[in-house]
Amino acid sequence: MKKKMTKGSAMIISALQKEGVEIVFGYPGGAVLPLYDQLYDSTLRHLLVRHEQAAAHAADGYARVTGKPGVVFATSGPGATNLVTGIANAYMDSVPLVLITGQVPSGFIGTDAFQEADITGITLPVTKHNYLVKNARQLPGILSEAFYLASTGRRGPVLIDVPKDVFDQEAHFDYNVECEIPGYNPTYEGHAGQISRAVKEIRDAKRPVIFGGGGLIRSGSSAALEELADRAKIPVILSLMGLGAYPGDRSLFLGMPGMHGSITANYALSEADLIIATGVRFDDRVTGKLDSFASNARIIHIDIDPAEIGKNVKIDVPIVGDVKMVLESILKKLQPGDTAEWLKQIENWQRQNPMPGGLKSSGSAMKPQYVIREISRLCDENTIVATDVGQHQMWTAQHFMVRKPCSFLTSGGLGTMGYGFPASIGAKLAAPDQKVVCITGDGSFQMNIQELATAVNNHLDITIAIINNGYLGMVRQWQDIFYDKRYAHTLMEGNPDFVKLAEAYGAKGMRACDAKEATAAIEQAMQEKGPVVIDFTVEPEENVYPMVAPNRAINDIIIGGDHS
Repeated sequence: MKKKMTKGSAMIISALQKEGVEIVFGYPGGAVLPLYDQLYDSTLRHLLVRHEQAAAHAADGYARVTGKPGVVFATSGPGATNLVTGIANAYMDSVPLVLITGQVPSGFIGTDAFQEADITGITLPVTKHNYLVKNARQLPGILSEAFYLASTGRRGPVLIDVPKDVFDQEAHFDYNVECEIPGYNPTYEGHAGQISRAVKEIRDAKRPVIFGGGGLIRSGSSAALEELADRAKIPVILSLMGLGAYPGDRSLFLGMPGMHGSITANYALSEADLIIATGVRFDDRVTGKLDSFASNARIIHIDIDPAEIGKNVKIDVPIVGDVKMVLESILKKLQPGDTAEWLKQIENWQRQNPMPGGLKSSGSAMKPQYVIREISRLCDENTIVATDVGQHQMWTAQHFMVRKPCSFLTSGGLGTMGYGFPASIGAKLAAPDQKVVCITGDGSFQMNIQELATAVNNHLDITIAIINNGYLGMVRQWQDIFYDKRYAHTLMEGNPDFVKLAEAYGAKGMRACDAKEATAAIEQAMQEKGPVVIDFTVEPEENVYPMVAPNRAINDIIIGGDHS
């Protein structure tokens, strides 16, 4: 009997359905018309964004909330290259994406054809793997591998580039969700001997801290982390990417470390005799001057990616494996040490060094920290908050109470302005029954402001809080501190009226200029259906403190600000 033949475009749609994909983020164009024609009759939901970069960021937000790969479609040439920032962002933050791009027909590749770009070459450094499909026969295997690679080991983006003629080619379609790739065999179970060494280090330590990152979130390790911290009475420090892995309202939680971390977190890392590092990269924003980082501590480092262990700091007990599985193995053998004196020292540091920014206003201007604290106060623990990048990102990390994993979405490694709003769209589609808040700046919001049309058209209940200081605030802060207040091109002259702009898109727009108006606006926004934009006018030259200057030890802190 002759085998049934299937078009390449139909194979892709069928494979997505077999992988359990429910929504695709994308923007059509000439090279992907055959794929979109198949999508027309499928059960998959497609979210039409207004810019391909937003498709990648929205899929990223969706993936962070669900734990499943976000899926993106884009056309060839500029459609594909517009994805690059979002791909790099996902790569740096270990977020699973499967991106399917159209390419010019096979016979035209390499001729500089209309809307041709070598997207596999361009994205090679920022994808976990990528493919250029030569024949429709390859598609079943490539699609299966792509989902497997994106969602196993250290997660990340995988791109599949498909020439237009391959979409129309016919071949036999036999799809197997189960996949094995020769040479690709991530280690999940930690080495038993190393786990025993870690248990002994924990037992013997007098000043231990747990330092956790995004790997805790990706591996679903929050419960194991809580049990370890609570049973062994070990304080917890979380990187920007790890926020939410341990409840932010617990007494053992010390905050975020590093350049804009809490004073207590930085002191604790500097004075600890043991650091239990879980799913972190020891990036430069955390370590500061490397040769002075944690000079008193022995370090246990647990990570699924062996390349991260020992990359930046010397490790005493390396454990390659899934963070959740390793922590659960440690818990089975755990022998808590005595940390009573250490916790007293921690408590003293916390009492003496509260986070700056407690005032509601400075003169006639509202404090941005107050706005974020008020948003936090009025949100429940199930609220998902997404941020863009800049001062507001750091203030949110400092002042928004994150209590649950997968509820704080931000661009950590790449630091991408324009990430937060499309990521909040993806988050809302991932969790339609949860409140989603995007905290952004007047600079960042305008990088993907066009996605207001996407949010309005899809009736998405998202509150967009613009911390509007009229500057590119973080750049201005560095000019203030390190460049003698020479504010070169950081004043955002020509900003639109965000309230009128929101209304032009069909969203609700509000403005708040003082504390009373801020509270009322937030309360009203929480009750609205559809997207709401609140323009918070704040102190224009407020700086983020504490701050550690570049290449300085993390306990060499510029405190600044008020401590009320």
